[in-house]
Amino acid sequence: MAQKPRDPKKKPTDKPRAKAKPKPKSKAKGKSYKHPIPSQNDLIDLLTDVGKPLKAEPILKAFSLKGERMRSLLVDRLQSMVRAGQILENRRGEFCLTAKLDLVTGKVSGHRDGFGFVIRDDGEPEDVYLSAREMRAMFDGDRVAVRIKGLDRRGRAEGELVDVLERGTREVAGQFIRERGIGIVIPDNARLSHRILIPKGEAANAKHGNMVVAEILDFPTHVEQATGRITTIIGVPGEKGIATDIAIYSHSIPFKWPDAVSKEVEGFGTTVPSTTHNGRTELRDVDLITIDGADARDFDDAVYCKKSDNGWRLLVAIADVAHYVSVGSALDKEAIVRGTSVYFPDRVVPMLPEVLSNGLCSLNPKVDRLCMVCDMRVSPAGKVTKATFFEGVMKSKARLTYSQVGDFLTGASKASVPEDLQSSVRDLHDLYNAFAKARGRRGAIEIDLPQTKFKLNEDGEIDRIEVVPRNDAHRLIEECMIAANVEAAKFLKKHRIPGLYRVHPRPDVDRFNELRLYLLSLGLKVPHPDHVEPRHFTQLIAQVKDRPDSAAITMAMLRSLTHAEYSPANVGHFGLALESYAHFTSPIRRYPDLLVHRAIRHIVRGGKAGKYDYSAKEMERLGAITSAHEKRAEDATRDVEAWLKCQYMEGHLGDEFDGVITGVTNFGLFVQITELMTDGLVHVTSLANDYYKFDAGSQRLVGERSGHSYSLGEEMRVRVQRVDMETRKIDFRPVEDDSRKARQTRPSKTRRRRK
Repeated sequence: MAQKPRDPKKKPTDKPRAKAKPKPKSKAKGKSYKHPIPSQNDLIDLLTDVGKPLKAEPILKAFSLKGERMRSLLVDRLQSMVRAGQILENRRGEFCLTAKLDLVTGKVSGHRDGFGFVIRDDGEPEDVYLSAREMRAMFDGDRVAVRIKGLDRRGRAEGELVDVLERGTREVAGQFIRERGIGIVIPDNARLSHRILIPKGEAANAKHGNMVVAEILDFPTHVEQATGRITTIIGVPGEKGIATDIAIYSHSIPFKWPDAVSKEVEGFGTTVPSTTHNGRTELRDVDLITIDGADARDFDDAVYCKKSDNGWRLLVAIADVAHYVSVGSALDKEAIVRGTSVYFPDRVVPMLPEVLSNGLCSLNPKVDRLCMVCDMRVSPAGKVTKATFFEGVMKSKARLTYSQVGDFLTGASKASVPEDLQSSVRDLHDLYNAFAKARGRRGAIEIDLPQTKFKLNEDGEIDRIEVVPRNDAHRLIEECMIAANVEAAKFLKKHRIPGLYRVHPRPDVDRFNELRLYLLSLGLKVPHPDHVEPRHFTQLIAQVKDRPDSAAITMAMLRSLTHAEYSPANVGHFGLALESYAHFTSPIRRYPDLLVHRAIRHIVRGGKAGKYDYSAKEMERLGAITSAHEKRAEDATRDVEAWLKCQYMEGHLGDEFDGVITGVTNFGLFVQITELMTDGLVHVTSLANDYYKFDAGSQRLVGERSGHSYSLGEEMRVRVQRVDMETRKIDFRPVEDDSRKARQTRPSKTRRRRK
């Protein structure tokens, strides 16, 4: 029987740093240093002027600081600079400038094949390559300082480890095995290529084959393996929900509420007191509705639309999470640690406790709820001409689903929307059409990919995989949310208040050049990387929409785009073709949205930007944290989905499916089964009897003898050959090549007669 997951260790949340004071003057000039602790810039200037590494004592003396308290504060400041990669503490306890040592600092990104890269702190686009030998002393996620020792055989900068600045992994989830009496944990995370040795007496009664969590006791070196102790037995492979439990532990996703949070939410109750309505705009008589998926449990947003002679009035009402989650509270600190709700096929790990996420903050129908509202006037051309923000109190008139609204709009079911709300829904659809035309005019990228949904049986295994197409109900809500998010970003910018923008940089030049070569080989017109705009992607998608390889081409274009993230620096959103964009519409499940609400609320209540709770520096830190937590959630859900797909395909070994080639490499073809949206590899050795060479420009494998080629986007019928649950890999074999080989090896009639 699996033990219940325990509470992962949480790191303390940094407090906002004090504002830097003027640079200290030297004692010789008779000027005193007023602030007790020197700023980071002051410390860098001192180390630069001295020209050699210094211990804490000489630095204290240089700034005339005395006493243990001053020493403790100075060391804290120095250690924060070490974590930021600005300085390095050597083995003699001296602090030195990384720039002087010609070192590169950054975060380690491991690869399943043993090697890795350092993602640089200095923002340089080229990562530093780490050989498998160097990676022996490092874990994925560690912050390190490396020295560039030359170039590898591919011309990449290659590094050697100087020091591990901060460990990113302190617990490892994986499978416990015994080999000749020795206990070992094999990490489930493919980026961790280490095996963790479990000393005698540290196995906590784990049995061979159990999935466990091990706390690291000794970190690895170039010559020694890591050791650890088992702290939790998750369960046995194949148990219901085990894939999600493993992902939660592997990616260090917090899932248990600290006592301080549980205590804090006890006093909330289940209803909204009338005393909280004071000073808010009354909206309980307005026909606001929610439109979400059929299985949704938390409702962040409600909409109302009314047509007028000069366009539309659109209200987007969002759950007022900021009313319940105060800055610096236990709830707030835990929300930062989580960063986002994580949606697994069998459960949700929420950012906020259920009393808020599914209760007081959720815009459930027929109950009073507090909200933050974006009230917009939209022209017939789909342009927002005026927008205001205010705090309100509302009562949702109905909880509608995408399928209900979709059926109503297509005429499939007129009764799926209550009669008194049908006029508002029609107005919403008319507004969506105007928004869609405006979106087309500005050239936003249009990639309308279907989504997959896993239907699980009582044992937690996949019963079936459904491909869920999007309809106009999805699109109209999406456009309403985009409109509100744009106005929120404009509000932040106008009032010059620190906030997080949702930024999406231009495509990486190298990645786009690879795409460009491929598309040019197909005879398509592609702009130079220096001149590419979002509209070019939309034009290309329109050009290929009737081609059989359109899905593969669209996916290739999608892969060339950079990942969106959160930042206080507003660089715009390339994909949406917008100058300013922020996330405002989902504060129940995303921390950046809560920060945007707080900024708007501060101004709406008459506050000044200079007296806001957050500084620009603090917002920069929160942007990095929330971006990392978003990626953590994506990686975890992807792992679970891959596990479930492999589990499902194990039951289809030997079965045949129609697929499309979605990726071409020198070692084979990635094929996606169309009806299941499930990917697998056709290894180059499984192809027809020939030697195949990879043509990167045209994204093809070409046979040397036969000239037969396999291209991106080509249809292929495949047979499920092998499923590896440990590595989450599925291998296919081309059915066409199997039959071809059979024909080639079958003796001819003439030969049979001779025999």
